[in-house]
Amino acid sequence: MEQDATRRLLGRQREAGTLERLLREVRDGRSRVVVLRGEAGIGKSVLLDHVAAVAAGMRVVRTEGVEAESEFAYSGLQRLCAPLLTHLDGLPPVQQDALRVAFGLSGGPAPELLLVGMAVLGLFAEAAAGSPLVCLVDDAQWLDLMSLRILGFVGRRLDAESVALVFAERLSDGEGELADLPGLPLRGLADADARTLLGSVLPGPVDPRVRDRIVAETGGNPLALLELPQGLSAAELAFGFGGHGVTPVATRVEEGFRRRVDALPADTRVLLLLAAVEPVGDELLLWRALGPLGIGPGAAAPAEAAGLLRLGAPVRFRHPLVRSAAWRRAEAADLRAVHGALADATDAERDPDRRAWHPPTRRSVRTNRSPPRWNGRRTGPWHAAAGRPPPRSWSAPPRSAPTRRSGPGGHWPRPRHISRRARRTGSRT
Repeated sequence: MEQDATRRLLGRQREAGTLERLLREVRDGRSRVVVLRGEAGIGKSVLLDHVAAVAAGMRVVRTEGVEAESEFAYSGLQRLCAPLLTHLDGLPPVQQDALRVAFGLSGGPAPELLLVGMAVLGLFAEAAAGSPLVCLVDDAQWLDLMSLRILGFVGRRLDAESVALVFAERLSDGEGELADLPGLPLRGLADADARTLLGSVLPGPVDPRVRDRIVAETGGNPLALLELPQGLSAAELAFGFGGHGVTPVATRVEEGFRRRVDALPADTRVLLLLAAVEPVGDELLLWRALGPLGIGPGAAAPAEAAGLLRLGAPVRFRHPLVRSAAWRRAEAADLRAVHGALADATDAERDPDRRAWHPPTRRSVRTNRSPPRWNGRRTGPWHAAAGRPPPRSWSAPPRSAPTRRSGPGGHWPRPRHISRRARRTGSRT
């Protein structure tokens, strides 16, 4: 385990040291904000894991942007703040009400953004009163717009609350809600470190010139160095990874993950899709949802053996690109079916906020007859499970929809959101 951690931080000692100094300053009573910026696979998530590991004596809360939830207002913010809601009573009543409405815990008109922002700032301060608070936000580019705006608002106002707010965001065009926050750019590993990392996963001896070319083709991207050689022989590696093409490295890594997902048994692919759209990583909820679909615990073994998924509290993907690969390969009817299964498995009274994130199907997947089984193809026969004909994507509104979409406790301008989503998905990296 220690050797694996060392390998994961190879070549990142400078960045790790910067983050450790940030934590020391927070322990001394100051607040700090930083945005880790870099391409997919460059090591942002690993550095967030390192921050969580060395934050001894500090309270750590974490969320991550999920592409499947990027149109649900406040969903990312709700997951970050959920463990802190025991401190809600310490806020002014008007701020308490604003958060309850925003998080779908009570009804009412959509709260003003300023009020929600001040409420989250106050909640962080209340939570940090006992011990310093560390808030980690991975894949910020996939956060819903409302959550991103509120967290950016909070990041610009933190001062002396003993709060660390650390984002990880894929490279952007210099625009966006976090553009003016302090950044820590991540680039490819130095040649020596990249060759060392590559050597740890190569299947056998490889000519040093071939190693150099692979390092050049990947740009020193750690995830690409670890994942692209998977399943390739030394002879195949001698031809590189397909030459100096224009396809971004992250896209090639995601395609590699997708091929590995496609090679799994059908039940395992269903499990991965369910886990991909259940962002909390609740293992018990996952199994409650899979039960009515006739899928048992054995379905997880192939995914764990392939290193794509790790069960536990919480369920974790090998990398966000695995989640993305599992989600993007699914058809709309399959997405409806797994959301329906999660909706059926979630107690609407105990977890109304989580229940709200999963659109229910017209007919429960819990039936007395044998449940329909997904054949794993892109046009799987889950229309019956969803109880409706082949629909348009669940996340896409009808053409006649108004120009503003509403979510639990809020709404946002649709035209800007669509253009923002188009920018993020243009290269699929």
